[in-house]
Amino acid sequence: MFSLARKVARRLLYLWEGRRQRARLTPLYAPDADNLDRHDHINEAIGWLKRAQDAGADRGVSYGTPFGHDFDVSYPETTGYICQTFVEQSQLTGDRDLLERAIKMGDWEISIQLPEGAVMGGKVNDEPAPAVFNTGMVLLGWNSLFHATGEVRFAEAARRASDWLVSLQEPDGRWLRGNSKFALADSTLYNVKAAWGLCEAGAVLNEDRFVEAEIRNAEYCLARQMPNGWLPDCCLSDPQRPLLHTLAYSMQGLIGIGKVTGRSDFIHGAGRLADAQMRIMRADGYIPGRQTANFSPAANWCCLTGSAQTSIVWSELFRLSQDRRYIHAARSVNRYLMARHDIRNPDPRLRGGVPGSWPVWGDYGPFQVLNWATKFFVDALSLELQVSP
Repeated sequence: MFSLARKVARRLLYLWEGRRQRARLTPLYAPDADNLDRHDHINEAIGWLKRAQDAGADRGVSYGTPFGHDFDVSYPETTGYICQTFVEQSQLTGDRDLLERAIKMGDWEISIQLPEGAVMGGKVNDEPAPAVFNTGMVLLGWNSLFHATGEVRFAEAARRASDWLVSLQEPDGRWLRGNSKFALADSTLYNVKAAWGLCEAGAVLNEDRFVEAEIRNAEYCLARQMPNGWLPDCCLSDPQRPLLHTLAYSMQGLIGIGKVTGRSDFIHGAGRLADAQMRIMRADGYIPGRQTANFSPAANWCCLTGSAQTSIVWSELFRLSQDRRYIHAARSVNRYLMARHDIRNPDPRLRGGVPGSWPVWGDYGPFQVLNWATKFFVDALSLELQVSP
């Protein structure tokens, strides 16, 4: 009886502390829901990413900012694909500073590349362990830099990383070895986005074996897809209730590989899952942050990161098919995101950054702005403007 009373008391204390934290931290991030100017939001988000790069001693991009605290240390994985975004935005806007920043990100990634060619998992640390997914993400940055600058060092880094990925791939196309220690064993179907980085490297470096390796992975991913479009075993923490974030990684990877290789079946596979997300999205653009295999909501919060990624997928599908359902869906979710993006905050650590969840106390990145959420938000709004101004 005494033990039960202690458990109840601990539970009540936990709930009370949670309510107190919500009351204290939630007001620190207060968007203006009426400002839906896409250019304003893109500019403020890029401004936050620049401050996140400038915050540390290296030229990586800070993991993010917990509400009320300073910028965290740099995050190799996401710095790699923020680098890709800065290259793209430099080409779109003519802003040379963005390209220079991307080059410094790419050089920093080279400086911490592991001897075997891999990229470390987790935040930058003194005891690095190689990670398949992170390596594929940084490949996207190195590929874009080599394409933009022609600098051989980026091609060499990409080749070493690609060789490592291929050396660990199973005959059926998946990766069982080399996954991050933060990943769940055999629940990494989202590695197909890492395969996209490998695919781009194969195209840029004219290496057929890299392209063939990523095709094997995309085929493995597609073979696992369920008739309703669901992709199983696709989450960082809960395969039965996966994050929209990791489901969207898979859609992005399949589309990216499909575009490079001309494989329409990969694009159609992504489209089946994207269509299911359209069906469960609310009229205001809200998509559940976690879902079950029949697309029932498994969370009462939105994963803003995954919503931005899904917007990107819909805009890509619109560009490929001209099916206006996709651009309507992208606009809806982008309006939802902009209404929850604080671009007037007096705290520069928060202004322009995108939180992990909405409400901000949701389970994905609670009470934090995250660099990858902000990156995908920039990509989502920018792509919408490109495909349907």
